Amino acid sequence: MTVLDTRTLNRATLARQYLLDRADTPTHDAVAHLCGLQAQQPQEPFVGLWSRLQAFEPNALDTLLTGRQVVRTHLMRRTVHLVTADDALAWRARHDTMLRQRVLATYRRELAGIDPDEVAAAGKAVMADHRPRTMAELVQALQDRWPAPPRRVLGELLVAALIPMAQLPPRGLWHTTAGVRNLPLARWLGRDLDPPSPDPSDPTGQHLVRRYLAAYGPAAGADIRAWCGLAGLPAAVKAVREELVTFHDERGRELLDLPDAPRPHPDTPAPVRFLPAFDNAILGYHDRSRIIDEAHLGLSVAGLRAVLVDGRVSATWTVRDNRLTVTPLRPLTTADREAVHAEARALVEFLDEGIDRVHLEATDGRARP
Repeated sequence: MTVLDTRTLNRATLARQYLLDRADTPTHDAVAHLCGLQAQQPQEPFVGLWSRLQAFEPNALDTLLTGRQVVRTHLMRRTVHLVTADDALAWRARHDTMLRQRVLATYRRELAGIDPDEVAAAGKAVMADHRPRTMAELVQALQDRWPAPPRRVLGELLVAALIPMAQLPPRGLWHTTAGVRNLPLARWLGRDLDPPSPDPSDPTGQHLVRRYLAAYGPAAGADIRAWCGLAGLPAAVKAVREELVTFHDERGRELLDLPDAPRPHPDTPAPVRFLPAFDNAILGYHDRSRIIDEAHLGLSVAGLRAVLVDGRVSATWTVRDNRLTVTPLRPLTTADREAVHAEARALVEFLDEGIDRVHLEATDGRARP
């Protein structure tokens, strides 16, 4: 069995994530290939796409959002993702159980004694007039029937778990600040959601496995589960296993992959890339060692934006007071610092937010909180 070392896995991830070479790919196709982008912070996907695509224009994503070809919705891991309309409709039912279980587990005490099916039916009845609502407005309409749970908890149960919702523009548009207005996903997209399948190895699950490996592989079964949050994919993995090739990592884990997917040579140069908060190139794995050191794992879930140097998380970056500041997490060579500064200047031009300075902090090799 071929063993793939960490650097080889790193280069495979960069290639699949369009972070080794910027792709000459339409924005819609890039969102589809990446299986969506994590988007609970509305402006972050723009940076993620800028780092991955040649000559990316924010208006391209705005047009997809307003044209209902791409949608913001709760999906993988119960987080807001930006996904294509086709994927949202195909995947949502597969995620229903996970979404419900995660909300009910998080708020077990607050939601004790509440029948989720009754809440879902009441919420759908309220939304039947096809009027977009904020979460607060939806909860207000149900408050008389369920006055006990905190409004935020009842709202999250409804919007993040029980009713497949789209978060409507202008939220998520470039340089736009807007609150969340929700509309049932099927209503917003004008198409019904694909129904759930009783077969645990259903075609949707198999499709998810193939799509994940195309964008993230080679990967272990635990990585697939960590990416999507679904517990029921082993049967789907088993169903497609004969299509796949297998490797081992240096820890002895079995890794699965598509036969013809790119696995670049480990010495392939990797350019500096600026990643947005919660980027799935980091969060899309159970074992994130291929791209981030163990000492810095907390950064990936704390919402800090990362800088890749030689393919690994080596710095964080912030924008504040008209200045883009890069804080190294390890010593950088003179060449690395020059490359980081050059990419930061390019990012400043893209952001177009009146940033007039780039500051690269002194390197001390210590992680910042």
